[in-house]
Order: sequence, then C-alpha cells, then structure tokens
Amino acid sequence: MHKNFDTQKMTFRKILLLCLACMLLAACTSKSSKSTATLPVPIPDETAMITELVELEVSGEPADEVVDVQVPPADDAEPLSSEELEALETRLNINIDMDESDRKVVEQYFKYFTHRGRKTFQRYLSRCGALLPHATEIFKQKGLPEEIVYLAFVESGFNAKAYSRAGAAGVWQFMPYTGRKYGLKQNWWIDERRDPYKSASAAADYLLKLYNDFGDWYLAIAAYNAGEGKIGRAMEKTGAESFFELTQKNHKLSHKARLRKETKHYVPKFLAIVKIMRNLEKLGFDPCEGGACEPIKAIKVKGGTDLLALANDLNIRWKTFYDMNTAFRRQVSPPDYEATVYVPAVKAAKAIAFLQSDKSRPYAGWISYKVRRGDSWYRIGRKHGVPVAVLKKVNNRRSNMLKPGQRLMIPGSNSTQVAWRSPRAKTHAIAQKRGNYVVQKGDTLYGISRSSGVSVKTLLSANGLRSAKLLRAGTKLYIPNQSKRTVARKSSKKKATKTVAYQVRRGESVWTIAKKFGVSYKDVLRWNQLSKRSVLRPGDNLKIYAN
Repeated sequence: MHKNFDTQKMTFRKILLLCLACMLLAACTSKSSKSTATLPVPIPDETAMITELVELEVSGEPADEVVDVQVPPADDAEPLSSEELEALETRLNINIDMDESDRKVVEQYFKYFTHRGRKTFQRYLSRCGALLPHATEIFKQKGLPEEIVYLAFVESGFNAKAYSRAGAAGVWQFMPYTGRKYGLKQNWWIDERRDPYKSASAAADYLLKLYNDFGDWYLAIAAYNAGEGKIGRAMEKTGAESFFELTQKNHKLSHKARLRKETKHYVPKFLAIVKIMRNLEKLGFDPCEGGACEPIKAIKVKGGTDLLALANDLNIRWKTFYDMNTAFRRQVSPPDYEATVYVPAVKAAKAIAFLQSDKSRPYAGWISYKVRRGDSWYRIGRKHGVPVAVLKKVNNRRSNMLKPGQRLMIPGSNSTQVAWRSPRAKTHAIAQKRGNYVVQKGDTLYGISRSSGVSVKTLLSANGLRSAKLLRAGTKLYIPNQSKRTVARKSSKKKATKTVAYQVRRGESVWTIAKKFGVSYKDVLRWNQLSKRSVLRPGDNLKIYAN
C-alpha cells in the first residue's frame, strides 16, 4: 500500500514537472516569435537630426521618412533675399507679442525651410493635395482662424501614414488616449488617427477646446504639443499670461516643470510656416494644388468587408486604394461595426453596387477552420497570424476551451495580408538597401559607433536591430549622415592598432573590458588564451589590441 502510494506520488510529481516545463516553453516561444499581426511600434531614431516621424512601408515599397529639423535649425550663413525678408515681415491675423529672441527663432525656421530644408517643405506641399482644402473648410466651419490649419505642417508635413516615436499617429499626430477621447477608433483592424478627414475634425475640436481653456491661440498650440496639463501648471507657477512670456520665464521653473526646447520652438516654427504659406509664389514654391486632385467620396462599408476585393472590382491597385484609406490596418474592415471607406468620386456608384452584391458579403474571402485535436487558440492564432483576442472576438467566444470539430471563422489568405510588416523589419530591409558599411569580422557596434561618431542607439534604430548581438560579419550596415567614402576612410583607420597592457579592476569582466575598448569579446579571449569560463581577478594583466 505504501509502495503504491509512493509510486502514485512520484507519478504526480513527474506530471506536474512536465506541465511546468511545457508552460515555460510556451512562454519562451511566445516571446521569441514574431507575429505578422502585431501592432506597429514607434521607431526611435537619431539624436542630432531627429527622425521624428516615419511613414511605414506599404506593399514592399520603401518608407518615406519625414525628418524633423534640429532645434534650433543650423544657419547656412546665407543672407535672406529681399523677397524673403518681405515675406518674413508678413503680418498675421493672430496677434503676436514676442521679444527679439523669439523673433530670431522664427527667422531661423523660416530660413531653414526656404534654404536648406527647401526640398523637405516642397515635399510637404506636394503631399497636402486635397487634404489641406478639406481641413481648411472644417476649421472654418468650426470657427477657428484659417492660419491654425497650417499646424499640420509642423506636426507631420501632412503625412497621413506617420507614426512618431512617442506613439502619435497621422496628419494631426494624435496620441492614443486623446484620439479615442475625440472619437478616433484604434484597434487591430483600424487606426482612425490616420484617417486625414476624420482626424482633421477631431484636431479642430481639440484645438478649440484648448483655446477655450487658455483664451490664447499660441498657448493652445503649445498645449497641443506639450499637453494642457504641462502648459497650465507652467502658467500657474510663473504667472505668465501669454506663450512668449512663458518662454521668457521658463528658467524660473523647476527642471521637471520646464518646457522642453521642442515646445519652446513649436510656436515659432508654426509662425515661420504660416509666413511661408502666405508667400509661396513670392518664395518660388510650387503651390499646394488641391483642385488638381481627384475628388474623393466617403462611403460606408459593412463589418468584415473584403477591401482588397473592393479595390480589385474598382480596378484600383491596392497601394493606390490604401493611400486613400490609410486608417485601415488590414485588407478587411472591422467585423463588428460599419467603417468609412474613401473612393474616387467617379467610382462611388460602382463601389456602392459592389457593396450591395454577394461578392462583398461580410467575411467574404475568410476561411472556415475546423478545430483539430491538440489545437489551441494560441496555436491557431500563430498559424494564421491573428492575435488570440481578435480570434475570440470575431468568433464571439470567451472560453479558452476548444473542441475538435468546432468551426472557427478566420481571415483568409487575402484578408489577412497585413498592410505593412513590422516597422523594425522594414527599417532593417531599407537599411540593407542603402547600407554604406560592410561589417568586418571582429567588428562591434560600439567600435563602429566610435569610428563613425554615431551613437550605438542610433545605429540600432537606423538598422532595425534589437540588439548589438545581431551584428554579423558580411552584412551591410547603414550609418546615418555618412557617405560610403567617409565610412570606408574611418573604417580603414581601424586597421592601425596598438597593443595595450591592461590591468583588470574590481568588478570587471571580459565583456565589459571588450566594450570599453570597442573590440570583440571573442578577440579578448583569443588574445589572452582565455576560455568563456575563465575568471578574471583584480590585478590580472590582459593584452588588448585597440584602435
């Protein structure tokens, strides 16, 4: 009896250990696996010339980066022409009360966009198309000054596909919470912050609310950038009554309460852009011709509509259709509510006819999946690239239990085609195309950082790398702001090495010493005939071949 009891006890322990092992394995697998259905992640970028917004790649085409200027922008040492000086003195409809230092910042941004950043600003103008007239009309209807609409140039350069590294999105760069507060839906299927028409109305409402809070348009604009709480607290602590007075008293605030340089320069940058927009012809810019754009009509689609099938029926390439409908994150509309789709006005009747036909019935193009023995929500979701939460929602299931023979509705091969790959994967692919340095054997990211003058964090971000450990000899690396010739010249200096007799200090390891000298961990082991298990002690002497 005792023997049987002990045997049962041992069997129970084995089963328990086996279950724990399976759970740990599943957890590790879920962390390491990359799902094509994951939500986009803001991409951090450079420190000197900040790549603030990134237009994500669609259908394999390269991403278009929207590069924010330095704060403040660098001076090109060229004087302003008489036409530029005249444009700079343009009086605006909104009263301005600022000192000479503030005027100097306005001039710096004005000069940047008309000189060094001229191509950047022209790209903004070419992108605004019908979006600017639409936003202007909305702002006018809601009673906002016409000039406030130009804030979209400051926020994103009218880039409807943009995500910021902080998580803001779309033309008006709404943060997730603020976007939801103003009626912009965000989920696995759609991100209406990237709907340039709906977000323009939400931006007008938000700006009007901020103006009512502060009674000053410049404070409202600053609050749009920094948040009303930040501006409100700063006003209260300084006793300032206007934005420019607040910037002059900013030094009196605690370090945490002070306005960031980005916020201090946000309004001057806006003013510079307004002055440019008022004088496009005089400054030699091609105008933003909204009238030349094809008229767009908004139509409602039922939940689960196959958008790819709709585009094909209208004889529109998916990329063209997606450019008109940047809010959609999948090639199928959200399954549980009606969504808005934008199509060329001349094809609206045909689109409505398609939506009324059997071809557009909800979930057309989806597949019916029969649950098999051993299946789980996680396994099925991973196989089809759909999060478990989404699978459960579209199938109206809450339980984790699945029975063999059950039928589940899963987005099919067409519908699950994601509008973009993960941002990091696309960044890596683009970096490979424009790579200006080939990684050599023994290279470390720290060493390349030292030789190129670009931070390790920037190198990781610019190449879509999670970790410096992913660096492989023979692969291309993109080093920002470096020509191939410059990188080659800097890398050639690396060959000139010197021998250093290094004495180990308390707390140091082979890895920390290798990082200190910008050399490979394995090289330090090889140079000193050490193994991975070797223990360093304070006072030990190591031989290092450093640059």
